[in-house]
Amino acid sequence: MFDEITFDKIKRLPKYVFASINEIKLSMRQNGEDVIDFSMGNPDGPTPEHIVNKLCEAAKKPKNHGYSVSRGIFKLRLAICDWYKRKYGVDLNPNTQACVTMGSKEGYVHLVQAITNPGDTAVVPDPAYPIHYYAFILSGANVARFPLEWNENSELCYERFFDNLTRVLRESIPKPKFVVVNFPHNPTAVVVHKDFYERLVAMAKQERFYIISDIAYADLSFDTYKTPSIFEVDGAVDVAVETYTLSKSYNMAGWRVGFVVGNNKMIDALQKIKSWLDYGIYTPMQVAATIALNSSQKCVQDITNTYKKRMDILVQTFCEAGWEIQPSRASMFVWARLPKQCEHLGSMEFSKRLLQEAKIAVSPGVGFGENGEGYVRIALIENEKRIRQAAKNLKVFLKQF
Repeated sequence: MFDEITFDKIKRLPKYVFASINEIKLSMRQNGEDVIDFSMGNPDGPTPEHIVNKLCEAAKKPKNHGYSVSRGIFKLRLAICDWYKRKYGVDLNPNTQACVTMGSKEGYVHLVQAITNPGDTAVVPDPAYPIHYYAFILSGANVARFPLEWNENSELCYERFFDNLTRVLRESIPKPKFVVVNFPHNPTAVVVHKDFYERLVAMAKQERFYIISDIAYADLSFDTYKTPSIFEVDGAVDVAVETYTLSKSYNMAGWRVGFVVGNNKMIDALQKIKSWLDYGIYTPMQVAATIALNSSQKCVQDITNTYKKRMDILVQTFCEAGWEIQPSRASMFVWARLPKQCEHLGSMEFSKRLLQEAKIAVSPGVGFGENGEGYVRIALIENEKRIRQAAKNLKVFLKQF
């Protein structure tokens, strides 16, 4: 009705690239078709019993039924800092260097809103999890991108990364204030080692930018690889924050519990904006999350082992079906180059046809940025039997090319 009233912020967001895949998937399911769904990083397993039991216990206490604290209850913030101390040997202050968030995605978006001025520039390598770009765009900032490159071992090519970052810092106007990194990487599952963060922290101090490090998949590391934290580097807390979620490691995706830790100035900004926007996560969920972080981590290893076994089966059976795929060293994803005979389709058309003709749903790489073209992301969220069935469907599908 009021054509003169426009929503300019929303206009900056493109149409959601994955929407067409989701629409086809929904239509097929409504028609009774069985879709084997590898498209979304939504854990399929139950939350460990001891965590659920603590939630139920805490929920029965009336004192926990009121408003909570937007930055998180103290015991959970303390558990977060203790978790960092045990896992990485890092000392953090639960009052000034830790903030509980409604999952890492909410925490990331609100952090960006709190620290970004209109017209600022942030650097985000491409491809990337879409919100890593669009949180800045929604805040009126600009995003400078460069291609993410890796070697045959799924390790980041450091030299190319830092050469590209140096170039972007020199060429971007205004000069970037923030650099976003995410390892193990979503969607590519690329990994780094501590020496990468040593170089990045040194560069941040020299060039004067802040680092936002997303380690949502830190616990899902396979074989001998162990995901490092940026805070294992001396002085990193001066220039960086790190985001994490309990969604993947503890099968708690629907609980929406995450956190941001690190630099006092950025944590203070996040805590302040959250105090205006929310009353925190339901207290019993925070109590249960405290138990998750403080108690035995065997459940995390069991969940990691499940993803590793699924990945091994998927790589083997899909290869036998005619699609050669490289295994991941971490995360709950496999980043797969399109089968050679299907490269002409592009990632979107390939994903649509794979869904419609083979009943296999994957995420087209182009949805993660232009450098994701030619790939698809496969989430390891179907059980072994379903993976083997998908391989049979795939074999029939590929015979037509």
